[in-house]
Amino acid sequence: MNYTALAAGTVLIILFSWFLSLRYGRYHGIPRFFAFESILILFLLNLHAWFRDPLSIRQIFSWLFLFSSFYPAIAGYLLLRRKGNPDVNFENTSKLVTAGLYGYIRHPLYLSLFLLGTGVMLKNPGTAQIILAIVNTAALFFTARVEEGEMIRKFGSGYREYMKTTRMFIPFVL
Repeated sequence: MNYTALAAGTVLIILFSWFLSLRYGRYHGIPRFFAFESILILFLLNLHAWFRDPLSIRQIFSWLFLFSSFYPAIAGYLLLRRKGNPDVNFENTSKLVTAGLYGYIRHPLYLSLFLLGTGVMLKNPGTAQIILAIVNTAALFFTARVEEGEMIRKFGSGYREYMKTTRMFIPFVL
């Protein structure tokens, strides 16, 4: 593994967490750090296997997960920017966004990170990679829970009602 890339990536993730969340008292950035860090480590561990056996079932599923991570990331980000009336950055909205993809799931950006992490893990699944994928999943679940507490404090009963009509990550399921 390239430890220089790991150190540089970790510093960037820390800065991202600080500037987008932590300095505004939004502490979901702490468990989200572990999600990003696990994806970074997965990427660095699996870099050598990225294009190995390109037509194997594992690689096909990996690419399906990777490409499917784009839609919730892009759609979620754009909806927050357009409909959330962000105060400082896209993450700090002043309006509750329930349109588009947010009408079906509360955390499309975290879904995209789950899909990304799973896709990267499938490039070369081993014990360490599977453990890191589990860490990613757990970190994203805890991130969503912490963020939901923040949203309840910010939007009150409106967010509680929203939680009753939408799922966390997978429409009609979870």
